[in-house]
Amino acid sequence: MAGITLDGICKSFGAAVALRNVSLDVRDGEFLALVGPSGCGKSTLLRVIAGLEAQDAGEVLVDGRSIDRLTPKARDIAMVFQSYALYPHMTVAENIAAPLRLRRLHAVERLPVVGRLSPRARRVMHDIARDVETVAVSLAIPHLLGRKPRQLSGGQRQRVALGRAMVRRPSAFLMDEPLSNLDAGLRLQMRGELREIHARLGATFVYVTHDQAEAMTMADRLAVMQEGRLLQVASPREVYDAPADLRVAEFIGAPRINLFQGRLAADGTVESGSLRLPLRARSDGREVTIGIRPDALSIVRQGHPGWPGKVARLEHVGSDQFVHVSLDEAGRSAVVRTDPYGKPIAEVGSEVALQPNLQRALLFDRTGVRIGTVAEIHQLPASA
Repeated sequence: MAGITLDGICKSFGAAVALRNVSLDVRDGEFLALVGPSGCGKSTLLRVIAGLEAQDAGEVLVDGRSIDRLTPKARDIAMVFQSYALYPHMTVAENIAAPLRLRRLHAVERLPVVGRLSPRARRVMHDIARDVETVAVSLAIPHLLGRKPRQLSGGQRQRVALGRAMVRRPSAFLMDEPLSNLDAGLRLQMRGELREIHARLGATFVYVTHDQAEAMTMADRLAVMQEGRLLQVASPREVYDAPADLRVAEFIGAPRINLFQGRLAADGTVESGSLRLPLRARSDGREVTIGIRPDALSIVRQGHPGWPGKVARLEHVGSDQFVHVSLDEAGRSAVVRTDPYGKPIAEVGSEVALQPNLQRALLFDRTGVRIGTVAEIHQLPASA
């Protein structure tokens, strides 16, 4: 297995800039997810690693060795595509065996007649069949080896695509949104199976997805990208609790983070509307943005300290209830995650106030960079 290092990768397609000086270290055996909105450059970065696209600047290294001059085949990196890319005329066994046949047999030995007559080709094909069977068993698909892709479900095709990558025993796996074509239930099942496969192989996985839930439940670390730039690389917990940038805070988390405008008072505390928040922060400017996750807001009856608003609608999603609160006539709103089985306070049309959990308040300056830390909290009374 191998670690992957990207050093200053830049890539443009004409006037469109896809990657802007991206540097990243993927640790040996790590499951790293490249996550971001469509068009942010994550798939392009994956193709640069695989050698399917040539970067304009920068260097790709595997275990400290540059692979820029190597062809995709020589890089010893397996890629699993969104479309599965299975050969429709081949059986499952033949699809999984295809990369081994290309690697282990000479061009002449791959011819049907010569292959049957050559003792060496027969021995190699016997070894390939054994390797295919081993991979099929590990993916629980040995009963599918004789079928064609058109006879398989989406999840079964995904396993075959994985098997074709695994059978090569590559130094790293690159996966470009491999679950996006599956329905929600099967996608959830395949998340767990991919995680188990990673643990069993101990391999390096670089996984591209725009689905933040998929990334956060599977990856050891997230690399969050937007507009060709790498904004933050950290554990899922850290990216959620301590986003380095307002763009990261807005992208990660569902429902989206609530944002309130504020300003620094003369003593360095933060004022927002009628609230004076006991948070101290350093900023070059007076204006700040306060970020509060939906699960870090509480609903109280109006008259208590908090941001005033009116309940616009209730959204029941099983074990959670999302309360949508209209804050003013300008259309600003906030979302609060509540317990649907708790004491009912919020009813549609009721006047309420929103109180933040100060320990989880996030402050951003006018450029969107997170400032200060919630460790610097002074328990001052909030004043209405």
